[in-house]
Amino acid sequence: MTQPALKALPVEETSLDPTDWEGFRRSARRALDRMIDDLAGVEDRPVWQPMPDDLRARFREDLPREGSDLDDLLEDVRADIAPYVTGNRHPLFMGWVHGAGTPVGMIAEMIAAGLNANCGGRDHVGIEVEKQVTRWAAELFDFPQTASGVFVTGTSMANFIGLLIARTQTLSTESRTMGQRDVRLTVYAAEGAHGCVAQALEMAGLGSDALRMIPTDETGGLIPDALDAAIMRDWDDGFRPMMIVGTAGSVNTGSIDPLNAVADIAQRHGLWYHIDGAFGALAALSPELKPMLAGIERADSIAFDFHKWAHVPYDAGFLLVKDAEAHRRSFSDANAYLQRAPRGIAAGEIWPCDLGPDLSRGSRAFKTWFAFRALGADRIGDSIARCCRVAAHLEGGLRANPLFEVVAPANLNIVCWRLAKGHDDALNAEIVMDLHESGLAVPSMTTIEGRPAIRAAIVNHRTTETHIDGFLVDMDRIAQERLASG
Repeated sequence: MTQPALKALPVEETSLDPTDWEGFRRSARRALDRMIDDLAGVEDRPVWQPMPDDLRARFREDLPREGSDLDDLLEDVRADIAPYVTGNRHPLFMGWVHGAGTPVGMIAEMIAAGLNANCGGRDHVGIEVEKQVTRWAAELFDFPQTASGVFVTGTSMANFIGLLIARTQTLSTESRTMGQRDVRLTVYAAEGAHGCVAQALEMAGLGSDALRMIPTDETGGLIPDALDAAIMRDWDDGFRPMMIVGTAGSVNTGSIDPLNAVADIAQRHGLWYHIDGAFGALAALSPELKPMLAGIERADSIAFDFHKWAHVPYDAGFLLVKDAEAHRRSFSDANAYLQRAPRGIAAGEIWPCDLGPDLSRGSRAFKTWFAFRALGADRIGDSIARCCRVAAHLEGGLRANPLFEVVAPANLNIVCWRLAKGHDDALNAEIVMDLHESGLAVPSMTTIEGRPAIRAAIVNHRTTETHIDGFLVDMDRIAQERLASG
């Protein structure tokens, strides 16, 4: 095919750099000042507010062929973007386990974008930063310093990668080319496990029917005897048990499986022991909470998010693997364009692209490294412990109000409740939507024992008991209004 003739243009018309660096500097400083003001005043605005229809219509406009003046564009961000974001920076955003971010994290994101390093491989400082964060994670969870780690988008992807490593370890590296053939692999997790575990099985081609959901006790933790019995049944029925997924902080109630007991079962049956610790694993940063995670150090792999309780800017998921060779063996490939050299920028024996599916990758490790260097692990751990104390305060306030009933133990930082018996269950969702649309607070809805419940996940380092006291007053008022009008 003949290449089209390309029009010759002067470099000033084809470079994407500003033509006026000083003008750009002034605009950039204004943008930074605005974002700092925005963060400093986050409590002065609604937690969330719906977008007007006319604004939504603007986001259906055609692809812009010409550029905009930077100051005009920044004004659009101020007016049309900033007021309508998720709201997870606000102290009363409690609906889902979202990190709240930090001002130093914003600076880290800016620097990372400016450096624009592709951290898939090669010999540069971004790779060394990722290796250092991996060693920090190994230290945190009492893994050997030889452990392997890789940054990904989030725990959903980390769980998927953990599953692929377990499959390779179970069936040997031939499974990468030959698949699982006639072997019927099975995976085990608690009934409250995150939906991404079943999705990982679907993406890996095992099918979600291969997932055995194990009953839980009154605390929400997996029942070890039921797990052991399920594995024995599968052995007897000709299946090949492969992996147990323990949960360190379930998405619904914050429950933690009995990690040591699960480790014993995994060891007895020779199964890969993976832990989904999306947010709960980082409770290990708090000396007072770490004992709740006893047994996590016995896992073969741990998936968690630095962008949740450590508040690194989205996204910064991570997978830590005890056996570095098992990790590398599951993903490394000898592609001609990724040849290693004894020196130069192509040096280095193991690159991050040998440890996961991503070749083009941003500098998630730098954002994490910067946050821990700026704030310190102890300060982050203290903020995590504070969230749990605030959740206990919320639970106490709910128990003191006869209008509501707490419907699950407040494990870690998650509280679940509903209107007390005798009231229409459908009103719980109405109360939550009223809170959202008023901009006062953002809890969410879940299901506990087959019935709807209101759920609050206290993740934000900005949330205090005073915020919770105000929330309890507002929710009681809205609930009373709903009941009076119903």
